[in-house]
Amino acid sequence: MNDFKGRRAVVLGGSGFLGSHLCERLLRDGADEVISLDNLLTGNERNLADVAPLGKLRVVLHDVTEPLRVEGPVDCVFNLASPASPIDYARLPIETLRVGSVGTENGLRLAREKRAVFLQASTSEIYGDPRVHPQREDYWGNVNPVGPRSAYDEAKRYGEALVMAYARMHGLRTRIARIFNTYGPKMRLEDGRVVPTFVSQALRGEDFTVFGDGTQTRSFCYAWDLIDGLVRLALSDVAEPVNLGNPRELTILELAEAVRNVHGGDGRIVFKPLPRDDPQQRKPDITRAKTLLGWEPRVSLEEGLVETFTWFRKVMTPRAPVPRAAPGGVPGQAMNTGGP
Repeated sequence: MNDFKGRRAVVLGGSGFLGSHLCERLLRDGADEVISLDNLLTGNERNLADVAPLGKLRVVLHDVTEPLRVEGPVDCVFNLASPASPIDYARLPIETLRVGSVGTENGLRLAREKRAVFLQASTSEIYGDPRVHPQREDYWGNVNPVGPRSAYDEAKRYGEALVMAYARMHGLRTRIARIFNTYGPKMRLEDGRVVPTFVSQALRGEDFTVFGDGTQTRSFCYAWDLIDGLVRLALSDVAEPVNLGNPRELTILELAEAVRNVHGGDGRIVFKPLPRDDPQQRKPDITRAKTLLGWEPRVSLEEGLVETFTWFRKVMTPRAPVPRAAPGGVPGQAMNTGGP
């Protein structure tokens, strides 16, 4: 499989931030059909409204912790289903653990049934509060298994182990992407992650909320760069985990200043206590992605923030939802929301 032209893909979590971008990319690449499965726990139908006209998109309301049934052939299953922000997995810890375990295995079973490639969207959170910097894929991490972030961290770590077990035991073609901080259009205003928090605060003329002293670091990758990495990984033969993220490292204070400069406004910094187990440093080593996938980020932080501000201004006005299957419908059946 050299590209997705004429292929059929299933995206678990397709109404989410990254899932909706992936659906768009696959259709733009000529996919014959893209099937989005999402229970809208943290996703939003609106994210697919501008994707539907691009090709044959099926939007199915379905909880991936329930068995998955899809008619016809499938070439690739992308597992992007999971709450992914601290505010979400703090209020939904059990759901996060179930989607990372039961949901991941249901996706693997579907891929095995269809003899499809299975791509697991993992996370830099599997490294925890790292003692190795920058983080390489051969680093095993420093994770608190019973801390407030453990539901997400351990769900993703278990997910990687499960993916590798299916690869070893069943010969399934699997891919693992360890995604670092990603931002861009289609994030929720109240997502809780730092970029949408700062952008929404700037647009509302509020002060910037910084946890801790702001010297902790993160690396921010624009959504379309990240999606390009996922597509390249899915089309590759790379079975080992691959870091996908931007190696440009910023302190949270530097990010606040960048947001303020792009917005052209004011805004003081207000400091609040640092949450427990919040990582102090986060920067990907992307040597493996560069070498094996020919991938690296291309969109600068400043360019990406401009697009993010544009999106957030737009979503402050309600938009009509994209048509979808009715709740309680048969999994795998839905309205065709566009295309031939």
